[in-house]
Amino acid sequence: MPDNGFRIYRPDGAQVTGAPPAPSAPSAPSAPSVPGEPAVLDDASELDLSSDDVRQQVAEVLAALDADLVGLAAVKGRVREIAALLLVDRARRQFGLESSRPTLHMSFTGGPGTGKTTVALRMARILHSLGYIRTPKVHTVTRDDLVGQFIGHTAPKTKEAIARAAGGVLFIDEAYYLYRPENERDYGQEVIEILLQEMENERASLVVIFAGYADRMETFFSANPGLSSRVPHHIGFGDYTHDELAQIAELMVASENFRFDSAARTAFSEYLGLRMRRPRFSHARSVRNAIERCRLRQAKRLVELSRPLTKADLITITEADVRGSSVFSPPDEEPSARADAGSSPPGGSPRPA
Repeated sequence: MPDNGFRIYRPDGAQVTGAPPAPSAPSAPSAPSVPGEPAVLDDASELDLSSDDVRQQVAEVLAALDADLVGLAAVKGRVREIAALLLVDRARRQFGLESSRPTLHMSFTGGPGTGKTTVALRMARILHSLGYIRTPKVHTVTRDDLVGQFIGHTAPKTKEAIARAAGGVLFIDEAYYLYRPENERDYGQEVIEILLQEMENERASLVVIFAGYADRMETFFSANPGLSSRVPHHIGFGDYTHDELAQIAELMVASENFRFDSAARTAFSEYLGLRMRRPRFSHARSVRNAIERCRLRQAKRLVELSRPLTKADLITITEADVRGSSVFSPPDEEPSARADAGSSPPGGSPRPA
């Protein structure tokens, strides 16, 4: 059989390809091999987890998660539980206590802009620090990256995506689009069957995270019992509150070396209250987009000042920069007040600013 280019990383350094395996020496033990892991301790030994360098690395990642993400207490709690499980599993191995490798495939459910991708990146760093994956990379895909357009096209696309994620995390966004029961000839089912096989066979080299809206993911998993049984960690990402979004805005503005003046801060809080009630609100993603448009209006305002600029001018977002958004326009004026929101797509409605 010709090599189809599909390779999966294994902890013992071997590579699995589409070709028949060559003769080799006896395989290494199935337990995960963690670089630099100390020799087995005797029964009378004591192990201080607080002095473990790996635990310190994990603690740094968790601290960064707290610093980078506002709210999401339940999500952070589940991430800490998984990290603790893996730390204890590592400690057990140091005493020679063998047990099955924890299944680490996950499901992240929640609305857009609620931090799912950010948490996936942090999770990859934790798994890498503990030796469960070879690299902290996250390879993100959607249905279009996995499903082919004709017979024989889906399997190579899916296997290529798995190969790119090998040794790390495969993050499948809007995973529910793989399941289309209304179309009996849809190739998404073929993707699911390949994932089922690889998630079981390559547990030592691949972590798969499925992500999407909670209700649609529930339907997705209920229709695929085999897939559901392979995903033990289901983490729900709740919607951000108004105050949390305001805090996120402050962090985003500061990270770009800007600041709201007092009136702008009040105006942006009012903006959030209005925007959250409009369609297609995407939480932190919508906040970032709104700040980008504030920066556009600030730049235009500064250029039109026709005077020398100070540092304070350059870093300050004012009330006018915020209230220029069409979100503040009265309903009867909205169709003509879309300069900051971009043009409407053909046959579609304008995007809220």
